[in-house]
Amino acid sequence: MSARGISLHIGVNRTNPEHYPGWDSPLKSPEKDVDTMAGIAKSRGFETSQLKSEQATRAAVIEAFTNAASELSAGDFFLVTYSGHGGRVRDVTGEEDDGKDDTWCLYDGQLLDDELHVLFAEFDEGVRVLLIADSCHSGTLLKGESDQSNDGEVDDDFVIPRAMPITAAAATFNSNRSFYTEIQDNLPSPRPEIKASVRLLSGCQEDELSYGSDESGRFTWVINDLVSKGDYNGTYKDFHREIVDTLKRPSKNQTPGHSTIGRSSPEFDNQPPLKI
Repeated sequence: MSARGISLHIGVNRTNPEHYPGWDSPLKSPEKDVDTMAGIAKSRGFETSQLKSEQATRAAVIEAFTNAASELSAGDFFLVTYSGHGGRVRDVTGEEDDGKDDTWCLYDGQLLDDELHVLFAEFDEGVRVLLIADSCHSGTLLKGESDQSNDGEVDDDFVIPRAMPITAAAATFNSNRSFYTEIQDNLPSPRPEIKASVRLLSGCQEDELSYGSDESGRFTWVINDLVSKGDYNGTYKDFHREIVDTLKRPSKNQTPGHSTIGRSSPEFDNQPPLKI
């Protein structure tokens, strides 16, 4: 039986100011990134679904992860792409060295990196999971072993940062303190074991910003440019290296990351990117 591939593509152009006081995180290109990445996935045989802006709620994203985990088994592939603002929430558990949890800014609330860990733990051993995050502070979403490269820089045409401003982050946490405290308090401790093989390609390192234009995220644009040239036969490490090399342009620093967590899988390591 051939392997099955399911993909989920999330893009958030705007958020609900009722949860993010005074800030609706206006961006123009994340929804376009969804179309780009869904098109790539579909061309490779994935069963694709999309969540854009108002559809990209915490509940919808969590449900999509849970449904995929229940449907996929050893040998199958789950691809997730996220395009939008990256945020940070105060860590009330004391587990984070920097006192912050990295997040995705979904429409009605942030999804914490620790929540992603719990969601990945629902997948069976032997399932391959690839997360592609075109957002700021995305380099340590997995907190796994990483290949860090230096000197990545963003082209001058891509100048819009995808990061929640510090003032908005503080206001959002203060206005929803009990909400985020309850999420963190209810997370299992210790965190459940991740049995699947999970890989992250991130638009930048934890302390960096990912940039975009009104048409595309820079990281998404580079991925699309590389895969549109035809079959790519290198490994994920090769792919990451080419992405970094392509981003070496004058201007702001942006260094794409590559990290893994869960069970090691030499087969996954050596496969061409995005191959079911």
